[in-house]
Amino acid sequence: MSQALPEPWLRGPIEGVHPAIGAVLHSFQQAREDLEKWTGDLSKEQLWMKPAGLTPVGGQIHHIAGSIDRLSTYLEGRQLSDAQLQELKGEMEPGASLSELSAHLESVLRRVEQLCRGLDPASFPEARAVGRKQLPTTVMGLLIHMAEHTQRHVGQAIVTAKLVRGGTA
Repeated sequence: MSQALPEPWLRGPIEGVHPAIGAVLHSFQQAREDLEKWTGDLSKEQLWMKPAGLTPVGGQIHHIAGSIDRLSTYLEGRQLSDAQLQELKGEMEPGASLSELSAHLESVLRRVEQLCRGLDPASFPEARAVGRKQLPTTVMGLLIHMAEHTQRHVGQAIVTAKLVRGGTA
């Protein structure tokens, strides 16, 4: 009988990566594993159900990918493209399969992980602006928000997945 791995943050530091960046990368890995564990067997119908009016699991997964993509754009000091704004508008539209959503999320995670690995820790306090209102934050603020926002929506996806299964784990 094989023993389950500890959560990513308990697997040790990531070699060659600043600990703050490592925490973000651990958060992304935790999201991958939790989504696979808790949503990996949902049917397409279950993926887009809205129990008690909740956001469907498919919408949560699409939003996780989209929000990481958008936050990484701000991290790079850029504003959102028209394509990103269009993607945002369609995040909750049903239709995509779990494999399509998972592949999209994985593509975004890999790209943003590379971006994060390339960050110089000296840039952490650098100012960044978010959204049309150009709300102030920093590189570190965006990194932390990417990690916590991802976990928030993974948690919501897990709860919704349990509900669409009839409340069973």
